[in-house]
Amino acid sequence: MDLQLLRTFLAVHRSGSFTAAAQLLQLSQPTVTTQIRALERRLGYALFERLPRGVAPTSDANDLAARVAGPLDDLETVAFQGGPGTSSAPTAPLRLAGPAELLSERALPALAPLVAEEKLRLRVHTGLADDLLEGLRAGRHDLVLSSIRPRGRAVLAEPLMDEEFVLVAAPVWAEKVGLPRVQRQGCTALCGVPLVTYADDLPIARRYWRHVFGVRLTHTPELTVPDLRSVLAAVVNGAGATVLPRYLCQRALLEGDLVALLEPEDPPFNTVYLARRPGVTDNPHLDLVRSHLTRAARTW
Repeated sequence: MDLQLLRTFLAVHRSGSFTAAAQLLQLSQPTVTTQIRALERRLGYALFERLPRGVAPTSDANDLAARVAGPLDDLETVAFQGGPGTSSAPTAPLRLAGPAELLSERALPALAPLVAEEKLRLRVHTGLADDLLEGLRAGRHDLVLSSIRPRGRAVLAEPLMDEEFVLVAAPVWAEKVGLPRVQRQGCTALCGVPLVTYADDLPIARRYWRHVFGVRLTHTPELTVPDLRSVLAAVVNGAGATVLPRYLCQRALLEGDLVALLEPEDPPFNTVYLARRPGVTDNPHLDLVRSHLTRAARTW
């Protein structure tokens, strides 16, 4: 059987889409469609059910994927590693993506020694989780730090760290509001305190209000800026209160530039995932970065 047909089949099975598979294989979508139809004719049964968005594998397709995935991945490994006399051209940079704040505060400091020792070449991209995961599925990224859990077979994800959310303000606001009052009255004690956030729909603050105070946050923010580091800077300089990941504001808390307005016994957490495509990658640095970040994250 033509191995290219099986390779195309496995790409569609893993990505859940003819379009995504075509991007991964650097083929046109009609070529992918033609190859899948040829394989279906050869096998004598349907492999995928066409959906409004993407495709769903049949039970026969799942059985076939289970049989061919390992051998095909092994062949890809041999092809990428080459043999004696293989060209020693430099390895392509690893394409790492994630939230700008997490990359700058945690991931890049952890990876900097590898870059300095010339063990790693990196190209870093930032953005929102949904956009970055779509780029991963399409082959534009190799590894993604994701604040949401990826869905589907096209992405493998492992928990990397838990980020705790903290309600903070500058000391001047903490003194004006009074921490005992926040403990007694909850969010009602914050009436009159400007709210600073990175989006008008208040995604982090809404979660905090719901989890800690048990109410729905309907407040309109006084200041929005689409970068948590800028939110931190504004609040440190007295703009109002906000909810931030503890890793981002820990230094300001320790130095007294910020005050935690509340320290609940059960603070809200969010899991950050390390996501990649299944199968073999042509970049040997991927496993190096995965293992390095996983070890570093134990102290995050």
